[in-house]
Amino acid sequence: MTGLPWDASYQDGPAPWDVGGPQPAVVRIAAEDGFAGAVLDVGCGSGENALYVASLGFSVLGVDVAETALAIGRENAVERGIEVEFAVADAFHLELLGRKFGTLLDCGMFHTCGSDERPGYVASLAAAIEPGGTLYVLCFSDIGPDTGPHPVGRDELVGVFEASAKWNVVAIEPDRVLTRFHGDDGAPAWFATVKRI
Repeated sequence: MTGLPWDASYQDGPAPWDVGGPQPAVVRIAAEDGFAGAVLDVGCGSGENALYVASLGFSVLGVDVAETALAIGRENAVERGIEVEFAVADAFHLELLGRKFGTLLDCGMFHTCGSDERPGYVASLAAAIEPGGTLYVLCFSDIGPDTGPHPVGRDELVGVFEASAKWNVVAIEPDRVLTRFHGDDGAPAWFATVKRI
């Protein structure tokens, strides 16, 4: 995956999905003590979710292909006095990180993948998480208007994880994902909790 189209989204101001703070779902995960071990934020963008989780005392690595977004995240970390790591990485080759994490966070990455790309992405996620670790996915849903690049159906979300035989889907619930172009209520989303077998 190349970073050029994504990088351009950050060069003239905030990207449409950069809301200047963590997604409410991430705040909810933290409030429910859902993070454990080191945390990997996949497709972290400018790092607002990673910064929030790191501010709670977790070891966090945020990865993205957009170098401009990562530079913004690093600047924000310094300004806020938060210790967090950001690195350029391809979400389809997370095994190249050479590390495994207790928790993976995907807020807005899954729905950027076409249906033919999703099995490879799910396999990449499996390579980066410890056995028994938890993956949280927040993605645009197919309920309501077409709001994103590849809105996801509930059955499709369950199916791609079950087909890999490396995951157990614990829960999928309707949620909202905040963006800069959907108003205060955000867009229809799925929030999935998935365990690595």
